[in-house]
This record gives sequence, structure tokens and C-alpha cells, in this order.
Amino acid sequence: MKHLARLQTGRISSLVVLAVAVLALGALFALLPTTSNDSAPPSSAPDDADSSRVARLLKAFPDADQSLALVVVATGDGSAFSAEQTAYLEAAVAGLAAESVAPQAVRPQLNEDRSAAMIAVPVEGAGGESEAIVEQADRLREIATEGRPDGVDTYLSGAVGFQADTVNAFAGTDVRLLLVTAGVVALLLILTYRSPVLWLVPLLVVATGDGLARFVVGAIAERFDIAVDASIMGILSVLVFGAGTNYALLLIARYREGLLAHEDRRVAMREAVAGAGPAILASGGTVVLSLLMLLFASLSGNRALGLACAIGIAIALAMALLVLPAAVLVCGRGLFWPFVPRPGAERTERPSFWGRVGRGVRRRPATIAAATVVVLGILAVGLLGARIGLSQTEQLLGDPESVQGERVATEAFGSDYGTSLTVLAPDDQAAPAVASAKTVTGVGDATVSGAAEGWTRIMIAVEGGSQTDEAFSTIRDLRETYADDATLDGVLVGGPDASALDENDADARDRNLIIPLIVLVVFLVLVVLLRSLLAPVLLILTVLATFFASLGAGNLLFQNLLGFPAFDNRVVLYAFLFLVALGVDYNIFLTTRAREERARLGTRDGMQEALSVTGGVITSAGIVLAAVFVVLGILPVVALAQIGTIVCIGVLLDTLVVRTLLVPALAFVLGERFWWPARHVKSRVNSPR
Repeated sequence: MKHLARLQTGRISSLVVLAVAVLALGALFALLPTTSNDSAPPSSAPDDADSSRVARLLKAFPDADQSLALVVVATGDGSAFSAEQTAYLEAAVAGLAAESVAPQAVRPQLNEDRSAAMIAVPVEGAGGESEAIVEQADRLREIATEGRPDGVDTYLSGAVGFQADTVNAFAGTDVRLLLVTAGVVALLLILTYRSPVLWLVPLLVVATGDGLARFVVGAIAERFDIAVDASIMGILSVLVFGAGTNYALLLIARYREGLLAHEDRRVAMREAVAGAGPAILASGGTVVLSLLMLLFASLSGNRALGLACAIGIAIALAMALLVLPAAVLVCGRGLFWPFVPRPGAERTERPSFWGRVGRGVRRRPATIAAATVVVLGILAVGLLGARIGLSQTEQLLGDPESVQGERVATEAFGSDYGTSLTVLAPDDQAAPAVASAKTVTGVGDATVSGAAEGWTRIMIAVEGGSQTDEAFSTIRDLRETYADDATLDGVLVGGPDASALDENDADARDRNLIIPLIVLVVFLVLVVLLRSLLAPVLLILTVLATFFASLGAGNLLFQNLLGFPAFDNRVVLYAFLFLVALGVDYNIFLTTRAREERARLGTRDGMQEALSVTGGVITSAGIVLAAVFVVLGILPVVALAQIGTIVCIGVLLDTLVVRTLLVPALAFVLGERFWWPARHVKSRVNSPR
């Protein structure tokens, strides 16, 4: 790190470093292909799941490219259709039949009191193309609403409706999320630095890193056929802006500290890079390694997120350590105007507030440690009664038309309204497969619907809404029935709901595998960095406590204020990943400085000094990271809103409670034992009183 610091701070070499960086970045932006990442997240069960095998086998059927639109028509007041409304309904059915690939199958199904009708419309598939999906949905809506009389509501639901609403939900969010994130970071940097110019340099460096990360990730995804959707790119931008700004805040704070001690700003920057660089490198390396653990996941979406975000953090780290020091240095000391730090000036980066906090914690460390643990425990109690898993109608914000349509259909048709499964059986097992299906509770009907290449397709009607616990229970029972039937061998249960169930099960397996791997990675990094065994264990325990507390607080907030009945399946894993990998950053910033001061002051005085010096910058960094994660709520997806909220709560707890109170209190209680088994170092100065 010292060699890098000298290279970046030389009179000529600093300019060379900056020029080479600008040329390299320009070349990469020019050469890398431009890709669009506005697509909605695809449904992707593991390749070896039954539903994935069914999807592959269905491609051999003549109608493999078909999809299903469900048009729901209902009177607004629950009364029976009038003569005028019935005539409109018949005309709508005729128009929709003309648009269908199976006109004879387009027939209205009326509920008992004739106040609602469902029209199933088989249509040609849009091939997964976002624009084609939206155009097809718009066309069907136009036909279904033409000549609609007063007192009737029409909704487009089913596969086509949900796909179109999901695509529309993500349309344009890529740019909007980027602009809002950059705006939030700019505002917080201005408030932090209290300078009209200083904020521009780190923001431009971080924004350039984000742009480069998006180009690199897009190029790699296109080259290796990795599905990187709008939600992954949104999380990528939030991570790069959040982590990159954190690294910039730490480096510039250390640089400012040096400017108060040295006339030569190059010496100050050299000390800043040599002093803060190892902590920044360890912090970024921890995040990158933790993200790479997602490559062991069974779900392609998890693997794609891990790869994309690991690349983004690596680029943010490179920009902070390679480009930012030279960029800040060439701007001169006046970059801090109007509060220009000079030798002999008041050391404003050590607010007395953090010194008082350190002294207060040191007076009663055991009491404060116990109190913070109790607070975190109380918040974690909010997890009681928490559920994991949202139905299809609960996954989008804003109550789109497809969700409204399914809700109206469920209310109007009750148990007669459900979802359907696609079962594939070898041709010689089709009859017993149909018979076995009809014995399963929750199965309404089972009918043969075509055959191809030795497989017979059986369509099974299932009670319960799409992706509900009731539907999932029926799928599990159906699969168990087939597995227990000695006359059946190789029968596969697929369809959208079966795929969702397989994806949920894979998410659970990924959580059980990835979470321990992340803990192991963080522990090993802390051991190497701090050269201790006890301190890493304590730091990981504090971060885990923060995770459960923020998850509990989030659950209370979701259920009582925001109306989310459960966590989305991926929320727990992603929240754990970001809170542990990013949350440990602040402990790394604090404890590496405490370890540095320990050699001079001893453990207790060193921790108090570290808290006093780093308190302001770490708090600012935490607020920035918490704020950018809240921006994820712009994307109209419940999962991202939940992740952003939980990480925001967790980061604030980490920076304002755990790093400020709990970790220093543990160090004060344990003294030199905090660094066990590192060799005891005696304090060389008197302890502050």
C-alpha cells in the first residue's frame, strides 16, 4: 500500500496515474457493448427441478409457444349482468376469440349470481420479449373494453396480464433509480463536507465506477448468456454508489486529518492511502468474497446477482484506491473551501461529541453492552410470527390490473377459481396419472391435452389462487402421490405454480448453504486483518445481532404499517448478505484504527481514540449507505422494498448503536483480551480521564 501511495502522490506520477485512468476508462466505455437491462426478473427454477424439465419437454408440443390471457368482467355493484351488459360481454368474447389461437376455446364462464365472467384466451406467446408482451396485453385490453357500458369493470389477468404488468413496472426504472441514487448521494455529500465543490470529485469518481460496472456486467452477461434483469442492475447501482461513497468518505477524512498535520498535501495523501487503504481493501474484499459465495447457489438469479455485484464492488474499490487519491490531490487544498484544513487549525474532524460518547461508554461498559444487547433482542422479537413467501398477487406494489383481476375472480368464483398445472406422463402411464391426480385433495379436474414425442400432457385444475400456500400444498401432495404409486414412473408436475414452488424450495436450500459460507468468509477476513480470534468472533456476533434485530423491526413495520403479509423468499438471504458484508465494514473501519492506535495507547485508550477520530466519518458513511438502499423502494417490487428497508434499518443500527456503543463497550470490558491471542501491548501514555 505504501508503494501505491508514493505512486499516486508524486508530482509527476499522480498526473500520470490520473491520465492513464481517464484513458483506460474512456477506452472501456467506447469498446464495451451497450446493453439494455430494463427487463423484468424471469422465473427461474433450478435446471434439475421437475418444473424446469416440464418446460423443456413442452417445447416439442405443437402449441409450445402459446400463453394464456384471462379477462375478468364484473359488475361494479355485484348485481347480475343486464341485457346491455350481456350484449357487451358477448361482443367482447367474439373479439377476443378472433385474437386467440384457439377461437373455439374462448367461452365465458359465469359465476352463480351472473355478476362476473371469466374468459380464458389462449394466445400466441410473445417469446419473452418485453415490448411484444406489452403490445399483446394492450391489444387484448383494447378489444375487451371496446363498447363497454357503464357499471362494468374489465381486467386483464392470467399469465399475459401479470407479465405485462411486471414489464411495465420495471420500464424506465433503470434510469430513474440511477438518477435518484446519484441525487441522494450528492445531497448527503454536500451536507457532510459543507463545501460547494468537494462533493463533486468523489461523486464523479463513484458515478464513473457505476457506469463502468454496468457496462462490464452487461458485456459479461451478454457474452455468457447470464440473465441480468432490472432488479439486479438496480441493486448493483445502489451497492456501487453506497460502498464507493463509503470508501471515498473514509479516504478523504484521513486525508483531511493529514492536511491538519502537514504543509505538503502529498505527504498528507500518502499517509491517507497508507493508513486508510488497508481498511478499505479489507472492507471491499470482504464484500466481494461474500458476494461470490452466491455462485454456489442453485438459482441462476442468485448466481447472476453475486457475479454482477462482485464485479461492481471490485470496480468501486479500484476507483477509490487508484483514481480518487490522484483526483483529489490534483485539485489542491482549496478543494475543501470554505473550511480549508491547515496545520495548526482546529481539528474539526474530531468532534467533541464522539469523544464524549467514548468517555461515557468507557465509564460503564458492561451496563451499556448489556443495554444494547437488550435493545437488539427486543427488536429481534418482532420476528415472532414472521412468514417467508408471497403469492403472485402480493409481489408487486401499486395494485396493478392483473392483481385486481385475480382478486375480483377469487371473490366472485370462490373455490371454483384456481390455477392450473401441467403434468407430463409417459404415454403408457397417462390414464393412471389422471386417475391418481383426481384422488388428491385440492385437484378440481384432470384432462388429457395433447401428446408429443412419447409424453402425454395432462392439464390439472387446482383450487386456490396462483402461488398461494393452498396451491403449493396441492402440488406437493400431487407429487407425493405420483412418487408413491408403483404403477407410475417418471411423471413430472410443472407449470408456473410448480415452477414457483421449486424456486421457493431452492431459495431455502440456498439460504442454508450461502449464509454459513458468508459467515465463514467474514470470519477468515477478520482473523487475517486483525490477527486475532476473539475480536472477529465478537464482531460477527454483533453483526448477526444487528441482522436479527433489523429483520424483526422490518417484520413489525411490514405487517403493521406497509401491509406486507410475509417476507419475499429472497429477502432473508439478500438482507443477510448485505448487512453482514457491508455492516462489518464499519467494524473494520473502527477496529483497524483501534488496532493501529493500540500500539501507541493500548487497547482501551486506543479504542476511545479510534471512536473519537472515526465517529463522524463512519456515521456519515452509514447514513449514505442507508439512504441509497431506501432508494430501492422506487422499483415497484415488494422484495426490493423489503430489502431496502431492512438494510437501511440494519445499517443505521450498525453505525449508531453497534459500532458506537456495543463494540467499544466490549473492548473496554475485555481490555487486551479483546485481541486474544495477540501479544499483550502495554499502554504507553496515561489514560484520558
